[in-house]
Amino acid sequence: MAVASTDTAPMKPLRGPGFPIALTALAGLVLGYIAGNALGNGWLGALVGAAIGAAFAWAAAGPLADNRTAGRWAAIALIGVFLLLLGGVGGLVAGLLIGAVLSWIAYWLASGAYRKGVPAYATPGQVLWHNTFLFICGFIFFFLIAPIVVVIPLSFNAEDFFTFTPEMLALDPEGYSLKHYRDFFTSSDWQQAMWNSLKIAPVATILSVALGTLAAIGLSQSHVPFRRAIMAILISPMIVPLIISAAGMYFFYSRVGLQGTYWGIVLAHAALGIPFVIITVTATLVGFDRSLTRASANLGADPVTTFFRVQMPLILPGVISGGLFAFITSFDEVVVVLFVGSAGQKTLPWQMFIGLREQISPTILAVATILVTISILLLATLEILRRRSERLRGMSPG
Repeated sequence: MAVASTDTAPMKPLRGPGFPIALTALAGLVLGYIAGNALGNGWLGALVGAAIGAAFAWAAAGPLADNRTAGRWAAIALIGVFLLLLGGVGGLVAGLLIGAVLSWIAYWLASGAYRKGVPAYATPGQVLWHNTFLFICGFIFFFLIAPIVVVIPLSFNAEDFFTFTPEMLALDPEGYSLKHYRDFFTSSDWQQAMWNSLKIAPVATILSVALGTLAAIGLSQSHVPFRRAIMAILISPMIVPLIISAAGMYFFYSRVGLQGTYWGIVLAHAALGIPFVIITVTATLVGFDRSLTRASANLGADPVTTFFRVQMPLILPGVISGGLFAFITSFDEVVVVLFVGSAGQKTLPWQMFIGLREQISPTILAVATILVTISILLLATLEILRRRSERLRGMSPG
């Protein structure tokens, strides 16, 4: 008796050609309405978009069904040229994006590729739920990433606005400038804030890594009493609302003389970073082979030598990952430093907060873009370390 396979290639759509035509026309209506609004007539754009979407779906299911590459490039070129004539260079870019999306939807539906990833015996309702779930995940991802996508081009605005100018929408070179980046690198206030952040974050990270790693190793021992309670207390800065932690630190520091000092801010940021180090190092220790430390002790190594020569190299990816999280936490933190810092210790996030509240300076957009770039580089580093850790622990092929 043959068993149905989940790999159904080639796949067939559940319905006739009317099904992809209707859905592609609906997608074209939505995209056309958005593009039409930008050009001054949303409903006309919606009608044109629906007609173009239906035409694409008909071609994808009929004449161009066997030549997907040529069909998609033809669709992209057609809409790109059409919107170039109506909206200039900005219309061309929008047309290329809309053509790419509509042609992908048309071929995705016409070829039956929407059934990919579901068993051959799946009902239409199950196929619908599978694809709806994927689209919901994609929408959530877009919702999270959209602010970043908007901020980056706005940082190159030639005007002192927080909105896109007509010149920017038309991709006119006169609408773009590096003036806000020049303001950041030449302003004494911004440079002082940056150097304050660079003086505080690395030291706070070192303290977080040292204390967090030792705490994680200690709490990983089964003989330690009240491990769960101690762990809950150590990671509580991640759970307790930041404003409460900041207020508590303010009253405590004012009693012990750390209020408004450099080391007061460093210790506060270290306390916020320690939970990240504990969690990442603890996760790394889950796959650690403790027989290695016993073998090292049997060969005469003392605990310190065992830690640095045997244990540390194996848990190093987790330690570095926790350190990067601690650094990002310290570098981006603004609430605690507002409570425990002084006017001469303004960090970069503090200066950004002032820029929004008092000056309404578009330089904030340039600073935000720089911070996003740094965060992307750090996340890429974390991913590299994660893969290295898996290879060391034998969880993935080398």
